[in-house]
Amino acid sequence: MSRYKVVVEYDGSFFCGWQRQRSDFIQEADDVNPPDSANAGAKPSVQGTIERAIFKLTGRRALVEGAGRTDAGVHALGQVAHFDWDTPIEPYRLLDGLNFYVRPYGCSVLSAEPVSADFHARFSATSREYIYKIVNRHAPLALEKARAWHVPRRLDVASIKQAAESFLGTHNFNAFRAAACQSNNPVKTLDILDIYQRQECIEIHAKAKSFLHNQVRIMVGTLIWVGLGKYSASIITELLKNGGRVKSGPTAPPHGLYLSAVNYTPAHKNNLNLDHDKKS
Repeated sequence: MSRYKVVVEYDGSFFCGWQRQRSDFIQEADDVNPPDSANAGAKPSVQGTIERAIFKLTGRRALVEGAGRTDAGVHALGQVAHFDWDTPIEPYRLLDGLNFYVRPYGCSVLSAEPVSADFHARFSATSREYIYKIVNRHAPLALEKARAWHVPRRLDVASIKQAAESFLGTHNFNAFRAAACQSNNPVKTLDILDIYQRQECIEIHAKAKSFLHNQVRIMVGTLIWVGLGKYSASIITELLKNGGRVKSGPTAPPHGLYLSAVNYTPAHKNNLNLDHDKKS
């Protein structure tokens, strides 16, 4: 049995999220017309789309495990997944074969490689990185309508940066998680929370070993309220000490969020030297 790691990019507007759903069975029954991001009925999941591609490519079913479960509408620049396959295959053939089937779904497999049997896309990860994109201008969005949060009122970016510093380090993020969050421990360590501005475009970069459900989006929503003057920059410290979800800001829209990278130890970065012919 061989284990393979794939890095995947996808447009979240095509999908109901990462995790396999009932809609995947609907798509399996009628695979002639791939979903349209604008008017799809039952959207597939990313997990189900990749599993269906593996089945079409090999005639065998495989369970795909992802590094993180992105919600509906959330995009990925570097989602990582793994699956087991009983027959070795050249990585470039796997890459091209999977892309042939996932391409119509707003999804692209960026790389494919064999890895050791102890590699796990989720549990072997040492950190995850997210980017949240905001466009701060009065005029509505055309090109980035489903890829960034449009905030028409002017933001005080200096206040946002000041407030963001309070998130760094280890805290109880109970005020910054969804009510449906299943984690038993709300304590997380945030390694990076950087704010970048280029004219009307603002990006918030976050890095941690793991995040609570909707943590990044609620953090961003609260920071935007700081930028709009609804909260002072000191609110973050107060919420981290004794705040509840009802006191924090709104959950930012999913379409501004990107899973940008998943990081692993050097031992899990190198693929195995299997006896495969390499593409020239």
